[in-house]
Amino acid sequence: MVALILILVGCNSGKKGEAAAEQKNPKCKVETSLFGMTPEGDSVMLYTLKNEQDITVTITNYGGIITGIYIPDKNGKTTNITLGFDNLEQYLAGHPNFGALIGRYGNRIANARFSLDGETYTLAANNGNNSLHGGVKGFDDVTWVPEVISCDERAALRLSYLSVDGEEGYPGNLSVTVTYELLMDQLFITYEAECDKATVLNLTNHAYFNLAGEGSIRDHILYI
Repeated sequence: MVALILILVGCNSGKKGEAAAEQKNPKCKVETSLFGMTPEGDSVMLYTLKNEQDITVTITNYGGIITGIYIPDKNGKTTNITLGFDNLEQYLAGHPNFGALIGRYGNRIANARFSLDGETYTLAANNGNNSLHGGVKGFDDVTWVPEVISCDERAALRLSYLSVDGEEGYPGNLSVTVTYELLMDQLFITYEAECDKATVLNLTNHAYFNLAGEGSIRDHILYI
């Protein structure tokens, strides 16, 4: 089973946007391919993380979306256990945040406003009178700066984004870094953020899972 875990990690950075990281372990690698173009003309890439357990994770720098998690079942058959689309155009057409990074604030902020340190901030409303998952143009709807990470035993990708002061109504210039690491049979996602002003923040990932790959999930058993 693939686990989504928040941890802090340390690796040697490679060049931003490079096609692949040089790995000492040839089975732990990151491959890069063109995923599409945004209406603004930004190139969007697809990063394929692979490891020696024959697990593959595909991530695009548009919205930091996890487009696929491919794992072998007990019989060795590889299945994509997360929901998503095959091309960028389908994501641009609108979707329920399949696999995307959510920010600045995951979930709803009632009446699209909040008060902090004696000041009230009015946010972009996109869910009736509320602000949902960061507003009209949240972190799921922007192109992040990619950086392939070179490590001996893990395939990793780091994405960075600067959310400027006032974006969607939020205060402060917020610098965000999200690192995805595929290590053994686990996918680690690390969130780091710094802001030059007091603000609110609630970062998360919005992946959907079907451990059968397709069909109904009604026979799944979840332990909490």
